[in-house]
This record gives sequence, structure tokens and C-alpha cells, in this order.
Amino acid sequence: MKPTKKASDMTVRELARYIDQSVLKPEFTQDEIRRYIQEGIDFGCATVCINPASLDIAAELTRGTDTKICVVCDFPFGLSTTASKVMQAEEYCKRGDIYELDIVSNYGWIKSGLWDQVGADIKAVCDVCHKYGTAVKVIFETDALTLEQTLRATDVAIEAGADFVKTSTGFYTGGPSVGATPELVEAMIQRANGRCKVKGSGGIRDREHFLKLIDMGIDRMGVGYKSTPVVLNCTIEEARKMK
Repeated sequence: MKPTKKASDMTVRELARYIDQSVLKPEFTQDEIRRYIQEGIDFGCATVCINPASLDIAAELTRGTDTKICVVCDFPFGLSTTASKVMQAEEYCKRGDIYELDIVSNYGWIKSGLWDQVGADIKAVCDVCHKYGTAVKVIFETDALTLEQTLRATDVAIEAGADFVKTSTGFYTGGPSVGATPELVEAMIQRANGRCKVKGSGGIRDREHFLKLIDMGIDRMGVGYKSTPVVLNCTIEEARKMK
């Protein structure tokens, strides 16, 4: 949705509400996970986006704050069976504290044109998440797809009940990784046409790019812990003084 004022006129706190701060690297220690979740909270990010193994830490730290929990599911490849994805989603969402779940689509199926299977896979996860009041973001891994495939996948995901369509995992290794380019995000926003929200992820590392996507009407962005202070033009020490 297009904002009512320019991104450059927004406060740090207003800008932070566009961010899911990513705390997803598999090599993180428990101390690092705690540190980067807490920084996401202190910046005022909409959510912290975490791996399932970090759910208890995230629940402890976010309790009583304005920052919610976003958990990834079948991340980063999306190649589990549909039944396995449903079991994973059920296991996470039944906790009652999962605000959003980011599920990776089977983008090999998208590339193969298996649209019925793609839709059924997404719908099964959406159905179980919505039972618990958890919103679903569907990741396409757009660096692996053509624009035409991405736009068709947007339609299919919306029909399956997705609350958001999302560009990338940020972990793609099958070729060049550019992530949420303005051109791609604009095309996805136009295709969604208000039927669902759009999240950009991957390659959002500088303030100009971040502000441009907000002005275009993006709803949320996945931003890495190193890039959050850059796009907000605010250090963590400055953010903590604003609380």
C-alpha cells in the first residue's frame, strides 16, 4: 500500500515498521541470536524473522514489546512434501505466539509449470496457519524464476490464500542473486493489485533502495541485522535512546 507521506519524511520508528529483521544464519551462536533479536526489538522492527530453533528465545525477548515473531518454514529450499510442510507449520503455529510464517514455495514446480501442485502446496500451509490466526508470506525465490513465472505464481499464491507474496530467501545459490529490485517489486505490487501484501527480501542493504521501495508501496521488507542500522540511518545506541 502506498504510504500517506514520503519515506524520507518518516521517523525512524515509522520506517522500522516496514522491517522484518532477519536473524537466520545457521552458524549463529545462542548469544548472537539473542543479540540480533534484541536489536530488532530496540529498533522497533515489525517482526524478527527467525529459524524455528530460535522460537523460545524470540518468545522470551519479544514478550510485551511491539515487535512480533515471524518464523520461516521449510527454509530455504521449500522441498519438503506438502504433508511435512503442514506438520511443520502446525507445530509452530499452535504455540499461539507466531504472528507470521514465511513458507518457501516449491519453485522447481513453479519453473516446471506445475501450477495445480504449487497452489495445493501453498493452500495446505495457509489453511493450517490461518486456523491459528497466523498470516502467511509465500517466498518464490525470484532469482530462479522469470518475471512471467513470478507473476503467475503471485496469482496462484493469492488464490491459495496467501497474505503476502515475497521475493526471495536471501540464501539462493543457483546463480546471480539480486533479490528485491525496484522493477521486480513494482511488477509484483501491480500484479497483486491489493489482493495481498508484498514483501521484498534480498539485496536491501542501502537507504536509497529501502526508501524507494516504501514510496512504491511495498508492505514489508526483510532486512539483515547488519543492514537495519544502515537503512534506518540510525545506530542501535541512538535507537535505544528513543524508547
